[in-house]
Amino acid sequence: MSSRKYPDKPVCGVGVVCLKDDQVLLVKRAKPPITWQWSIPGGGQELGETTREAALRELKEETGVDAELIGLIDVIDTVREDEEGRIQFHYTLVDFAAIWTSGEALADDDVSDAQWVHLSDLENKGLWSETIRVIREAVIMRDERRG
Repeated sequence: MSSRKYPDKPVCGVGVVCLKDDQVLLVKRAKPPITWQWSIPGGGQELGETTREAALRELKEETGVDAELIGLIDVIDTVREDEEGRIQFHYTLVDFAAIWTSGEALADDDVSDAQWVHLSDLENKGLWSETIRVIREAVIMRDERRG
């Protein structure tokens, strides 16, 4: 199995933009590479599971929330080098849009906090620009689905 830090190949991760009315579920990471930063719930895909199964499992493990996936938002590659130019992290992130179905947002597993955040407050959470973009894309997908 390839290590997540200084890997010999990219690691496939999944993310879930879980929407509930005018709010999105965010988690504060408790592990590298983005420790103590806000992000969408997600994590590594396990052998034998589809990306969709991984997304719903990670959402449940990290937050206690269940949701219905409504579509694929995007696939994003993130590569981080150390000071010497070596690849420290390389993730291929598969981000899905989802609609909350049940559960309370409670931090568990790899996160230190889980919160429903109003969509108008996204810029106040110090989110990565790509995270804000995929959240906005998920809102469009949800709104188009509603008709």
